[in-house]
Amino acid sequence: MIRLDNRLPVPDSLRGAVLALGNFDGFHQGHQAVVGEAIRWARAEGRPAIVATFDPHPVRHFKPDAEPFRLTTLDQRQELFAAAGADAMLVLHFDTAMAAMTAPAWAEEMLVRHMGAAGVVTGDDFTFGKARGGNPQVLSEIGARNGMEGRTVGPVSDGEGTISSSRIRHALKTGDCETAARLLTRPFSIRGRVQHGDKLGRTIGYPTANIDMATYLRPLYGIYAVTGRMPDGRVVTGAANIGIRPTFDPPKELLEPHFFDFAGDLYGQEIEVAFHHFLRPEAKFDSLDALIDQMGRDCDRAKELLAKFV
Repeated sequence: MIRLDNRLPVPDSLRGAVLALGNFDGFHQGHQAVVGEAIRWARAEGRPAIVATFDPHPVRHFKPDAEPFRLTTLDQRQELFAAAGADAMLVLHFDTAMAAMTAPAWAEEMLVRHMGAAGVVTGDDFTFGKARGGNPQVLSEIGARNGMEGRTVGPVSDGEGTISSSRIRHALKTGDCETAARLLTRPFSIRGRVQHGDKLGRTIGYPTANIDMATYLRPLYGIYAVTGRMPDGRVVTGAANIGIRPTFDPPKELLEPHFFDFAGDLYGQEIEVAFHHFLRPEAKFDSLDALIDQMGRDCDRAKELLAKFV
């Protein structure tokens, strides 16, 4: 899939495309409906289908000290958009200049002149431009003057309400991996490079792959049954601690997966850890022996829950 940058020219072959426009963090069922409509429309007219996503997220620009909240990285979104059938991803770099643009100025500059878009699909609650002055109606009015059609897709709901990134974040913060996976249509996954740690896990028989969580949302601290996608594409099962390791000093926030029946050097390599089941909260143990005993029970439970992956 081609990755476009709003600060660079667009290839002629991708002008006249149909765009799906939004943040699309997580790419949950609601996002999939918007992108799916753009792809169907583009295919019906023989046009390219492009998914436009903001990075960094506008919230990070206006609230730089906000706690981490991302459900996906840009690379993960690109892969998800490609799997859905899009031809390209447009990265809209949200900065001070973009934040200051009025809705009409932004739409005419970015969508009409820069992209030459023939059509744009958004959710019906999409807002854009300075002070969120733009909405789908404004987009349609601007499009009508410039030969660009606008369409909206309504919310996707289940028995508990509208499917949203906020609901997914809440589920993860309460350890409800199953609800998050249902709304996302896949388990929540953290991708990162394996770092060198204190190697204590190796000395007690439970080597771990230490991963910095960067800008990802922090799920409820605790122990999880997980799968890991290795650099060669293999999927392995394991148990992971996410949190500050309260038994050890000094506290250090990490994602530490231990993979069953795996031997290999992962340092410096990128892996992806998928969260399937929450096992228990983090706890501080009085002794290393007590911790080791509990880790054994955690791994046994994780193996039971992940038996379908073996």
